[in-house]
Amino acid sequence: MSGVVRRVARAPWSLLKAVFGWLVLFEARNKVLLAPTAVRLRRIEDAETRRLAVGPASPPSALVATVIATHRRPEALRAAVRSALDQTVRDQVVIVVDDGAGLPELPDDPRLFAVSLTRNTGVAGVVRNVGIRLSRSRYVAFLDDDNLWESDHLERALAVLEPPDGPDGVYTALRRVLPDGSEKDILSVPYDRRRAARESFLDTNAFVARRNRSLRFSRLRRTPEVMPREDWELIHRYGRRYRVLHVPHPTVRYLMNPASFYTQWGQPS
Repeated sequence: MSGVVRRVARAPWSLLKAVFGWLVLFEARNKVLLAPTAVRLRRIEDAETRRLAVGPASPPSALVATVIATHRRPEALRAAVRSALDQTVRDQVVIVVDDGAGLPELPDDPRLFAVSLTRNTGVAGVVRNVGIRLSRSRYVAFLDDDNLWESDHLERALAVLEPPDGPDGVYTALRRVLPDGSEKDILSVPYDRRRAARESFLDTNAFVARRNRSLRFSRLRRTPEVMPREDWELIHRYGRRYRVLHVPHPTVRYLMNPASFYTQWGQPS
């Protein structure tokens, strides 16, 4: 009898998931429960952006700004920065934003601009937003400090974005790598916004987009247990108003690190 009661009680939830998708429903819940956290974090983001914008240096102008958020991963960060600077697209600025821990020594390159926040926010979206707001590029790309790009990542993205009839955003395929260095698989899913409401296959490490008002990350404070992640939220919201396409070529080496805030790909039970 108890099993029947549980099934009846779950019926409305199952219907809502079928209609809207579980990721959309979870995000709606997040916006209700976590909204107070975003208010304070918006103030911090604004203050940090103002402080850094009036500093003695500013990011060089470029066609693409690559934003790398980091926190206490010096060796991995240097590798990520090098993979960004080694792109075949040279018209690029790499903006490293440290979340209050202090910057390690980084390559001496005029295309690299690195800053530290005055405090640790613990929210990747806020850190990335500071990088977006400090830049003035036509396109923005994102790379986590523990992931790597193939050298043609930006070239392949821009080849689709730049034509007059091109989309506003693209994402490439991910080569997902386990902590021992072995390859798990290649994640390559064509863009379908309805499918994205039910399946978690969007990640900003593979995303390159035209700058507009929708290109900003959620400021909700998401603990590792909170789903979906801010990566999914950004691309799904961006795709509401702007055209997004998939480039089915793996250009991102994505570390599935249990100790990190990596994307959870499956639906929770």
